[in-house]
Amino acid sequence: MISGLLQYEFLQNAFLTGMIIGVIAPLLGVFIVVRRLSLIADALSHVTLAGIAASLLLEKKFMIFSGLNPLYMGMAFSVGGSLFIEKLRTVYKHYQELAIPIILSGGIGLGVIFISLADGFNTDLFSYLFGSVSAVSRADLWTILIISILVIALVVLLYKELFLLSFDEEYARATGIAAKTLHFIFIIMVALVIAASMRIVGILLVSSLMTLPVAASIRFAKGFKQTIFFSILFGEVSVLGGLFLSYYLDLAPGGTIVMIAVLILVLAIWLKKRAATRSI
Repeated sequence: MISGLLQYEFLQNAFLTGMIIGVIAPLLGVFIVVRRLSLIADALSHVTLAGIAASLLLEKKFMIFSGLNPLYMGMAFSVGGSLFIEKLRTVYKHYQELAIPIILSGGIGLGVIFISLADGFNTDLFSYLFGSVSAVSRADLWTILIISILVIALVVLLYKELFLLSFDEEYARATGIAAKTLHFIFIIMVALVIAASMRIVGILLVSSLMTLPVAASIRFAKGFKQTIFFSILFGEVSVLGGLFLSYYLDLAPGGTIVMIAVLILVLAIWLKKRAATRSI
C-alpha cells in the first residue's frame, strides 16, 4: 500500500481523509457520550442519507445538478436535521430525548422515498452507505480538512464551556454560559463531522466511529483529557488499520474500520477485567 500511496491519488485522498476523520470523530464523540447523546449520531447519519439520496435523485432527473457533489447536500440535510433536533428539544421540554428518534425516523422515511423515486439503489449510493476508498476525491479531502480545522479550533476555544455543559448543564447556566448557543454550535459541529465521515466509514457505520473508541478509552482513562487522547488514538488505529486491511484483503473499508474498533473495545474490557482480578 505504501507504493500505491505514492502512485495513486485516490489512495492518498483516502489515507489523509481517514487520518483526519480518526481525530475529529472520536474528539466530538467524547462529548457526545458524556452528554448521553450517543443516538444523535445515528439520527443525523440517517438524515445525511436522505440528503445524499436527494442529491443523486436531482442529478438523475435534472441535468443542471449533474456536477453537484452529494457531500454538500448531505451536509445541508445533516445541519438541517440538527436544527430540527434543537427545535424539538424546546417543544418537548420534559421529554427532550424524543427529539432524536423523531428526526431519526424522519430521516429514514425521507431517504427511502428519495431512493424509491430514483428507482432504487445504485453504485454511488451504495458507496455512501458503507464507505468506499476509491470514492474519496481531492475536493472531498479539502472539504473535510476545512471542517476538521473549524471543529478543532472551536473545541479548543470552547473547551471549558463544553466541559461544563457536558457534566453539569445547570451549573454551566448558573455561571453565565450561553448553554443554548453553545449546544447549537456543538450539534452543528456533530452534523458536519458525520456528513464528512461518510465517505470513508459509510453513513450506516459513522456513529460507530464516534462511540466505540470512546467506549474503549473510558476503560483506561483516568480523566477527561486522557479520555480524549485515548479516543483519538483508538480512532486512528481503527481507521488506518481498517484502510490497510481492506486494501490487502479486498474488504469493505467501513466495515473493517468498525470491526477493528470493536476488537479494541473487547480487548480494553478484557484487560480491565484481568487487571481488576489480579488486584483482588
